[in-house]
Amino acid sequence: MSKTEQNPVEQVGYAVGQAVGDIGAYIRQQREGAQVSLRQLAKVAGVSNPYLSQVERGLRKPSAEILQQIAKGLRISAEALYIRAGILEQRAATEVVAALLADPELTERQKQVLLDVYQSFRRENEQAKPADWASVVQTDVADGPPAT
Repeated sequence: MSKTEQNPVEQVGYAVGQAVGDIGAYIRQQREGAQVSLRQLAKVAGVSNPYLSQVERGLRKPSAEILQQIAKGLRISAEALYIRAGILEQRAATEVVAALLADPELTERQKQVLLDVYQSFRRENEQAKPADWASVVQTDVADGPPAT
């Protein structure tokens, strides 16, 4: 029976298996890019070498806690791993995010670091934003430049 002839339940299982493989391949890619050995990452993540190897080969699906420890060991965003694993939904990308992701001159690790910094600034600004931000901006513009 081909994949297209499978019943819907089997097709969902295939899709879930595909997602697990994707997260494993992504973790391996990030680990190799960071030049971290399987043993080093397994130690930091608090898992065995065989378990991490199985995750990378798509045979095991790591928990959110393990993904967080793996992200810490790779110095990447846990959110990125959660999205890849299907735990979180991908947010709509802004133009800045899209531009960073499309830049062929940056490595995946560099892109993730830049995105982490960008998102932390956005969160910080969102928390500091007054309730009526537009009126503050309009008032500043109407008053003209500060006197020197």
